[in-house]
Amino acid sequence: MNAFDYAAPQSVDEALSLLKNGNGKVGIFAGGTDILPQIKENRRKIDLLLDIKKLPEANVLTYDAKNGLRIGSAVSCSDIYSHPDVRTHYPALVDCASLIGSVQIQNRSTIGGNMCNASPAGDSPPALIVLEAVCEVIGPKGKRDIAAEKFFVSPGRSALEAGELLLAIRVPAPKAHSGAFSLRFIPRNEMDIAVANAAVSLVLNGNTITSARVAIGAVAPTPLLVAAAGAALAGQKISDEVIEKACAASRAAAKPITDMRGTIEQRVHLAGILTKRAILGAIERAKES
Repeated sequence: MNAFDYAAPQSVDEALSLLKNGNGKVGIFAGGTDILPQIKENRRKIDLLLDIKKLPEANVLTYDAKNGLRIGSAVSCSDIYSHPDVRTHYPALVDCASLIGSVQIQNRSTIGGNMCNASPAGDSPPALIVLEAVCEVIGPKGKRDIAAEKFFVSPGRSALEAGELLLAIRVPAPKAHSGAFSLRFIPRNEMDIAVANAAVSLVLNGNTITSARVAIGAVAPTPLLVAAAGAALAGQKISDEVIEKACAASRAAAKPITDMRGTIEQRVHLAGILTKRAILGAIERAKES
């Protein structure tokens, strides 16, 4: 592990100044559960560790029926899934936030950090994608918004440009008669990386799915919004045939690799299986709503 400096700015302007002066050799510390192991194992070398936990804007967790949910990039997973408004209105976020590591890790880890780590197998991206989340980014050129499905460029690389910082994630208020569900497959019961994951959000009108979004992860270089799967569901009455068309679209979109955690064939199969389970879970939640 190389030597580095530490700073904990108390304003966004101060943080951006430190980022600019760091010339790309700054590591962002939100929860530390990703970046500290990377530094310790010499997978990443930095000159400055920039702690954003003292930024007020990065610690906001608010909800209202008009504007929806705002999650600061330094808000811990445990704070997210224990928040009563999140539990009531965004159960898919509870699904994914409670999967990130152990309970101890969840007290430190953040969904913002999970997004910025940009792992293809990240637990939160599929849920945020189907919930139409927007990443609020700030940098030398000011603020800009990036849709969650466009936040990932390649394995380990996000759409953040030099000197930019993820400040918060905004999630729209849920639509009436909607439901969302997120899940993953892992070999062990906990503390493992997804072999595949999926999330679905949809809106029901009686027995008809009026709109739907489907996302899959760990089966391609980046988490994917599977537009064809959502289109297969939209406007259709719930049936095994319709659900299978959506699952087939997820299998077709999957472009996985074989590694120590799973084979190409297994991951393609899981993309379909998890899509089906997420659809059924989302339908159940939509009916309950």
